[in-house]
Amino acid sequence: MFKTVFLATALIAACAIPASAKPQKPSQSANRSNAVQGSTPYAQRDDAMQFADDLAERRGLDREWVRQAVGQARFLGSVPKLMLPPSKGTAKNWRVYRSRFIDPIRIRAGVRFWQEHREALARAEQEYGVPAEIIVGIIGVETIYGQQMGNFRVMDALATLAFDFPTAHPRAKERTEFFRRELEQWLSLSNRTNIDPFEVRGSYAGAMGLGQFMPSSWARFAVDFDGDSRIDLFRSPTDAIGSVANYFKGHGWTTGMPTHYSVQFDPATVKMDELLAPDILPTFSATSMQAKGALLDAAGAQHAGPLALVELENGGDAPTYVAGTENFYAITRYNWSSYYAMAVIELGREVAAARNATLASSR
Repeated sequence: MFKTVFLATALIAACAIPASAKPQKPSQSANRSNAVQGSTPYAQRDDAMQFADDLAERRGLDREWVRQAVGQARFLGSVPKLMLPPSKGTAKNWRVYRSRFIDPIRIRAGVRFWQEHREALARAEQEYGVPAEIIVGIIGVETIYGQQMGNFRVMDALATLAFDFPTAHPRAKERTEFFRRELEQWLSLSNRTNIDPFEVRGSYAGAMGLGQFMPSSWARFAVDFDGDSRIDLFRSPTDAIGSVANYFKGHGWTTGMPTHYSVQFDPATVKMDELLAPDILPTFSATSMQAKGALLDAAGAQHAGPLALVELENGGDAPTYVAGTENFYAITRYNWSSYYAMAVIELGREVAAARNATLASSR
C-alpha cells in the first residue's frame, strides 16, 4: 500500500468519450530522460520501439503517438525490486499477514464505507450475487477504502515491468508477457478515452482505483454502476463496488456458496501430500477429501462441488487449514494468494460484525 498523492481526473470519462476522439499527446512533464543508474531511455531501445510499432499496427493506433508514449516512459528503479519474491528461507506467517489487514483502523473505515454505500452494496449483491462483505473486504484490503490508491505513474510502472521485469524472478518470461499485455491495454484505453497516459497514478504494478484494477480488468469488468454514463473507479465508490462484483461474477462466483469450511485431520489416515498436491485448485469431492483423512465440518461434508485443502503457514507454529470452495478460488483470481483470499474474507466478516454491533447499539 502507498500514500496517495493522486491525479484521478484522467479516467472519469472512460465511457463517455467516443473512440474516434483524437488522443492527447503525453504531457510535457513526461518528456524527460528515464535514465536511472545508466539505463537506456525507452525511446532508444529497439525492443521498446518494436513493441510500440507492433502495438500500433495491431490496434490500429497512430504509430507516432504510441512511439512517443512508450519512449517518454521512465524506468522506475524501485519497481523491479518490489516484484521479487521473498528470499529463500523466509517463512510465511498467516497470523502476521492477517494482522496487516484486520486491524481497528481498517475495520472502522470499513464500517463507514458500508454505511455510506449500503444501497450500492445491496444492489451489487442482488445483481451479481456477490456478498457485500466480500466487496467490502476487497476494497479494504486493496486501498483502505480509497485512502491509499498508489502514487506511481501507471505508464511508468507498466513500461518498467514490460521491458525491465527482473530476470531473477522465477516466472520472469511469463510476467514480462503479462505486463506487455497490460501496457497494450493501457495505451489502447488511453487512446480510446482521449486521456494523457502519464496523468494517472496507481500501484507499482499499474493497478488503479479503489479496487486496484489492472488495465485489462478495467477493460473487461469495469461498469458504470452509478448510471452517470461514465466509469470512474477512482472517485465513484458505486462504480468501484459494481465493478468488483462484476469481476467476481466473471470469474465464476456462485451465489450462495460458502468460501470455505473448517477441517480437521485423522492422523491414522491423512494423506497430506495428496491433499496438498493440487494447491488451492478445488479438486476433491467432500467424500474423497474425507477418505484421505481430511475431516470436514457438517456443512462441508454436504458440499456438492469440488474442494481444495488450503494450507496457511504460521512461521514455526502449526499451519492453519481450511477446505476452500470454488468461491474461495474465485477470490484468488483477484490476487493469486490463499493468504490474500483469507484476509479479504476475514476483513469482510469483521467489518460486518462491527457494523451490526453499531446498528444494534443505536436502536
